[in-house]
Amino acid sequence: MANSLISVQIIPKTEKYEDVIPYVDAAIAIIDAAGVPYEVHPLETTMEGELPVLLQIIERMNEKMIELGAINVITQVKILYQPAGITLGTLTEKYR
Repeated sequence: MANSLISVQIIPKTEKYEDVIPYVDAAIAIIDAAGVPYEVHPLETTMEGELPVLLQIIERMNEKMIELGAINVITQVKILYQPAGITLGTLTEKYR
């Protein structure tokens, strides 16, 4: 069972302030390619997995933003670390 949930919001700054949705789509594609469980929400995406793996995914997301032409990237991260195990559904099951 995974030991962490990480919610991430990535905000790339572009040179001409163009639409950043394609950048966000590229960041989500990196999460998808990593094969970890995740859910996309309006203001952030939440991933489930082992903490070191999830942090590496975030690093790749930031690197991709620069590769795509962003000047810099603000990344807001929330981490729930629970060594006994945690899943995406654990915190929200009563609302489903």
